[in-house]
Amino acid sequence: MSVPVLYSFRRCPYAMRARLAIASAGLRPEHREIVLRDKAPEFLAASPKGTVPVLVVGDLAIEESLDVMRWALAQNDPENLLTCPAYGVELIEHCDGPFKTALDRTKYVSRYGTDPEAERAKAQPFLDLLGARLDEGPYLCGFHITLADLAIFPFIRQFAHIDRARFDMDAPESLRKWLDQFLASERFASIMNKYRKWHAGDPLLWFGDVQA
Repeated sequence: MSVPVLYSFRRCPYAMRARLAIASAGLRPEHREIVLRDKAPEFLAASPKGTVPVLVVGDLAIEESLDVMRWALAQNDPENLLTCPAYGVELIEHCDGPFKTALDRTKYVSRYGTDPEAERAKAQPFLDLLGARLDEGPYLCGFHITLADLAIFPFIRQFAHIDRARFDMDAPESLRKWLDQFLASERFASIMNKYRKWHAGDPLLWFGDVQA
């Protein structure tokens, strides 16, 4: 069987969540770093939609980040991340839907022609909801880390980085603490190595390795 190939981009939150799950699973696919403004033709041949992450497993291209996460954890789930209750799945759906829409329209004002204050107001209820969940335990689903934490963290990070001082003022304390613990963790550091753009013919680079 051929070795799986992960096409990724370091700063993309969708790719981050996929890498977090792959790291938790202890998998070592081939890592190919993509530059979004200059996409490798091999990447586009594997996935014409041209967005990361993409995990190629034999003849199958897994093109959605949550599907990559679930595939990786189906191979090996030592932290039992897939024991995510229904309300955790609902949190992910809210993150990927209304919250991500408000995030984009807060961050990319010139692209969307939006009022960032109005969009922040739309994002705030989700931040409050997460804070309420985290008031009850250190993770979004209580006292055990689950898929919800890994899937949502990259997007809270992205939102906070728009204006960290503003985030610290508006976000619940429990959410700020949860975010900062993730940011300072070895888990996060391990999936944020910097890589040069992949070209066909480059030496194989395995997921998690540091590029020479």
